[in-house]
Amino acid sequence: MRRLWITAIIVFSLDQALKIVVVHVLNLRSVGAIDVWPPFLNLRMAWNRGVNFGLFANDAEAMRWLLIAIALAICVWVVWWMRREGGGKLAQISAGLLVGGALGNVLDRILYGAVADFLNMSCCGIDNPYAFNVADISIFAGALGLILFTGNGRKQPVTPRKR
Repeated sequence: MRRLWITAIIVFSLDQALKIVVVHVLNLRSVGAIDVWPPFLNLRMAWNRGVNFGLFANDAEAMRWLLIAIALAICVWVVWWMRREGGGKLAQISAGLLVGGALGNVLDRILYGAVADFLNMSCCGIDNPYAFNVADISIFAGALGLILFTGNGRKQPVTPRKR
């Protein structure tokens, strides 16, 4: 479980630190867009009130708190699952990626009322209209890792600690 928590803390801290720098220090909140390495990497301010790609977005306070509750419930379930099943090193890291990213976006919803997305990447003549953040990348990578590195049919029991 230590790997899960260390990974979650690193992801959460990196996500929040970058949001402070980009949203507040670089003032992307007001500027709206900063070209870093066009078209490969740009900063584009977007406030996501929904889930991925703005799905289920609306300005209702109830939806904001519902999405916070769902994210927290998923975090609790993933931690419970990893604690119960054990999981190898890569499964624990994957769970930490998912939990750290989810908590980063939860904090955004609490502080700003929406998730602060700012990374925009395009390539090869394809103009990507969407923005995302480090938490989103971590959630995706963590979910993919949990699919790949768990469920092999063999339960890995957690051995109780000796006191």
